[in-house]
Amino acid sequence: MNSTRHPALSDNWPSPAKLNLFLHITGRRPDGYHLLQTLFQFIDYCDELGFSVRPDGQINCLTALPGVPVEANLVVRAARRLQAFCGTPLGVDITLTKRIPLGGGLGGGSSNAATTLVALNQLWGLSLSPQRLAALGLELGADVPIFVYGHAAWAEGVGEQLTPVDPPEPWYVVICPPCQVSTAGIFAAPELTRDCKHMKISGFLTGEHINVCTPVVAGRYPEVAEALAWLARFAPSRMTGTGACIFAGFGDEPTAREVLKQLPERWQGFVAKGMNISPLLLKQRALAHSV
Repeated sequence: MNSTRHPALSDNWPSPAKLNLFLHITGRRPDGYHLLQTLFQFIDYCDELGFSVRPDGQINCLTALPGVPVEANLVVRAARRLQAFCGTPLGVDITLTKRIPLGGGLGGGSSNAATTLVALNQLWGLSLSPQRLAALGLELGADVPIFVYGHAAWAEGVGEQLTPVDPPEPWYVVICPPCQVSTAGIFAAPELTRDCKHMKISGFLTGEHINVCTPVVAGRYPEVAEALAWLARFAPSRMTGTGACIFAGFGDEPTAREVLKQLPERWQGFVAKGMNISPLLLKQRALAHSV
């Protein structure tokens, strides 16, 4: 194992958000996990992680997340899991610039974990394959592998069976209602639809899809229902994951920004470009070309 950092490697790494363009539940495994079908697409709205390699093996996250104990921080857990798996004597100090809202269904925590695995694989000189990193990531969360691989994908199973796809890449208006939705609470809801017919990718392309979590979340969180209705005035509005964030696609950036200008002041939102190749994967490719 080469434990020497290459001088061309940058310490600052993007951690992009994702959207679920639809979400179906087709059943349940014996262990209680839901069987899903969804389509993940990235957006160019990112957290940023900074890494400073330490020679003493210590792993520290220098940025505290409100309400998240250090032991539950996915960044720390990912670094420790990778360190234990490879037996490297190296450690790291990590900083996190947070932009992706917590509890919004944009995958921020999973993305942070994936960026940590990918970056430290480079900075610690481990040379693990994406497949191995994805397997380690799956231990941390079902959404981590999609961020490790970095390509928009049709997902099945618990979200870990991935088939790369290339849907259109519109400009999105994303609204973040002032609430955090509990994913566990939504998946435990008795009114949640869990028997969707198994769909093929061609079915998605013809518009035969919904997010089955939307009526459950909208019924429990009035802010989400209100945001869905407001954004639907401009384009078909959808919820990502188990919410709370709402999005709609537009053909060009000026149109999307004009909609965002009209956003009620009580809500936060942003415009982002859909990306089938994630900013993290683009970063890796740029580094590979610079070596």
